[in-house]
Amino acid sequence: MELRTTDLVIRPPVPDDAPEAFVLMNDPDVRRWNPTRACPDLATAEQWCRSGADWSDGSHASWHAVDPGTGRMVGNVSLFAIDRDDLVGKIGYRVLPAARGRGVARQMVDAVTRWAFESHGLMRVQLEHAVPNLASCRVALAAGFLLEGTARSAYAVPGGGREDCHLHGRLPGD
Repeated sequence: MELRTTDLVIRPPVPDDAPEAFVLMNDPDVRRWNPTRACPDLATAEQWCRSGADWSDGSHASWHAVDPGTGRMVGNVSLFAIDRDDLVGKIGYRVLPAARGRGVARQMVDAVTRWAFESHGLMRVQLEHAVPNLASCRVALAAGFLLEGTARSAYAVPGGGREDCHLHGRLPGD
């Protein structure tokens, strides 16, 4: 399964993505806004890529965005918490530091959301982010997600504490 945007190829993770996955999973901004498991080495990053490529239980679909010119991973996007009864899911993403500011997040989120509606039959995709994460708010709005409200104390801050989250939603007709 491969999706294409103006600037990206979006495909399931592969073990060869491990070097970029290692950088991504250890980036301080990624760890601040989108906590992930500890990644002490390339073997752990490779296993993360392998597990992301296993969509067999139907609860998620993870993708890596690749720069078509270099073939190297520039970001990760996941459709998760897929509820087959209500036909809803959530979406989250991460972008490598060197690829930020180029529209990678918006393109990934938009492409996978369209896939969720057209190929997976979902009727709603939700994007949540900590209120202070202004970049994620801009991505959500640019990708067609409407700001629907704020969930109080919904985000556990790494190292302790809680923050409010913005809730954004997108429907097939948006």
